[in-house]
Amino acid sequence: MLPGIASAESWMTSAAEGIALVVIVTGLLQVAFYILQLVFAAFALTNRPPVPRGATLWRRYSDQAPAISLLAPAFNEEVTVVESVRSLLALQYPDFEVLLINDGSKDGTLARVIDEFGLSRVERFVDDRVAHARIRGFYASPALPRLLVIDKENGGKADALNAGINACRTSLFCAIDADSILETDALLRVVRPFIDDPDLTIAAGGTIRIANGCTIDAGRVTDVRLPTNFFALVQIMEYLRAFLMARLALGKMQALTVISGAFGLFKRQQVVEVGGYSHGTVGEDMELVLKLHRHMRDMNQPYRIEFIAEPVCWTECPEDAKVLGRQRSRWQRGALECFVKHKAMCFNPRYGRIGFVGFGQILLVDVVGPLIEVLGYILVPLLYALGLLALPWLLAFLSVTFTFGVFVSVATLILEEIQLRRFPRARELAILALVAVVENFGYRQLSNIWRLQGWWQFLRKQQSWGTMTRKGFGGASPT
Repeated sequence: MLPGIASAESWMTSAAEGIALVVIVTGLLQVAFYILQLVFAAFALTNRPPVPRGATLWRRYSDQAPAISLLAPAFNEEVTVVESVRSLLALQYPDFEVLLINDGSKDGTLARVIDEFGLSRVERFVDDRVAHARIRGFYASPALPRLLVIDKENGGKADALNAGINACRTSLFCAIDADSILETDALLRVVRPFIDDPDLTIAAGGTIRIANGCTIDAGRVTDVRLPTNFFALVQIMEYLRAFLMARLALGKMQALTVISGAFGLFKRQQVVEVGGYSHGTVGEDMELVLKLHRHMRDMNQPYRIEFIAEPVCWTECPEDAKVLGRQRSRWQRGALECFVKHKAMCFNPRYGRIGFVGFGQILLVDVVGPLIEVLGYILVPLLYALGLLALPWLLAFLSVTFTFGVFVSVATLILEEIQLRRFPRARELAILALVAVVENFGYRQLSNIWRLQGWWQFLRKQQSWGTMTRKGFGGASPT
């Protein structure tokens, strides 16, 4: 072989091995971080074991529980809004009010609520501490003193929540999605950090679970069952990993970067100080938490942002690949928007754990993760086929990609069963264990393509939310 050709082959082999090394090391770092999260999540559940009975919670905390305003933005939620409001009004909590914010819906959301609950127009004082679109009116009924409907011009979810913040009269507010269902004792569970550490706690998040397949009666989940739709089944595993592993662990580390917009409890004063929810981003829930971290660190004020696994908010997830893809692209775009907006916090000693652990996770999992993983799917098998990579490189890539992915999912499921036991039937646990394996072959790759679409939308500065089609709790017709 001529020296020039041999040198070129050697260079190409070295380049191929370099690419494989980057892909494998990035995968190993992600796996190592997931295993660390599993350890912290198990530690958090052991330190703060779930209180099994709502009656016990009531005896312990009802006398000390502060008043809470529930803010539920609704946009075109005609199918689910009545069940959601019923669910909120049935919550077991000593002192709360429900503020349903109709964000300029184009369907019959407002009319359905007014008719169903017998509401009429009322007056309500609203301050202007945070910015939002014009409020058109308030609706309430003497028979339901805990319910207030705010009708406003459309401005997006963040804008609707800001209107609720200005209208609420309590020091704590709970942001939820109007299409979700809170368990009756969810507020008593999520408020625990504010009672245990009232001076330091400024925010707390709870767990989101998938309601598809469950039996819903009078705004309550009465029978937990698995859906038959594959996309819904996979999302159950994703939500378990996201909430029971990642957020519980990051909360324990005091490096939590996001509290789901579907269920989060906040101190109104600190949220007002950071200007409320930001407009012009689709990751408004994540951005609010980052703003709170940044504000408190800049002010040198001690604080805590917690995550509690027990309080559950049930939500309907997409069962259609097209709708799910739009949702995942939007989530990816939101994470990138937040990272870029607060990039000065990344690995900045001034921001401590949130700068290193929290932003390190965003960088590894959300920023470079999908790019490098898709690159690996394409290049590593191709380079092996071309004879530029030896078999051990290919096996190492497959092990990192598939074996450890299955391990993390199954370990999270075991953690759920040991500590919370929300799935009462052995058959359902077996199905979820099977899903934890199957999702790595096809769905995981598809999910990364959706995340790349989110990357592309971010680069194009796209701001739309896209359409979310819902069946409604109880299997109503699609809109």
